[in-house]
Amino acid sequence: MGREGGMPGWLGGLVEGSFFVGCGTHESRKKNEKNIFCLDCCTSICPHCAPSHHSHPLLQVRRYVYNDVVRLDDLEKLIDCSYVQPYTINSAKVIFLKPRPQSRPFKGSGNICLTCDRILQEPFHFCSLSCKVDHVMLQGEDLSSILFRFDETDFSFSHFENLRMDSSDLLEDDGQITPNSILEDPLHYNGCSGSSNGSRGNSRRGERKKSSGFFPQIVLSLSNRRKGAPHRSPLS
Repeated sequence: MGREGGMPGWLGGLVEGSFFVGCGTHESRKKNEKNIFCLDCCTSICPHCAPSHHSHPLLQVRRYVYNDVVRLDDLEKLIDCSYVQPYTINSAKVIFLKPRPQSRPFKGSGNICLTCDRILQEPFHFCSLSCKVDHVMLQGEDLSSILFRFDETDFSFSHFENLRMDSSDLLEDDGQITPNSILEDPLHYNGCSGSSNGSRGNSRRGERKKSSGFFPQIVLSLSNRRKGAPHRSPLS
């Protein structure tokens, strides 16, 4: 959805930018995915770029189920996140930056996102930061009403020095999901709004990740299908 003027550059860059793509400046370096957003330059950068932005306010972006998220504690210092549904993953509350793709539109009664119609828990009205920003602008309201004057020291480079900028610091697909974290379309669970099924599903995915490339039963099946000369006892 296109956005008109009145949006600060850092907000536009955050909700419309691309993250977790290779950095062209450091394409020959390992772990060069852009998982940091510079609030001063209004652009995404990789960990190798961070030292050159040491005097700028920086925001860390994380990844969950192929979607970009930011910790609520960080985001609510910049913008009013009320009525945006948070998700608790790995003991941290996060908010999606963009609406997640839906396999099919939701049909029926229930609490849905005012922008993209994704089903939500009460009392939330938006599934992502982008959806709230779009709604405010469509209502003709001034975005300054939901923006905060932030302290740049809260986003200083020193906060990143002790972080491991690799996959171990990201929110992975096998992270623990708390009861207030519905990350799948509830229609897939026959209308159930609890997350027990989702937790088990993520647990199974985690187990598959830890297992080897061949499942034991497959190896056993292949070994049973091997053809060879039969072994017979010697004649007495």
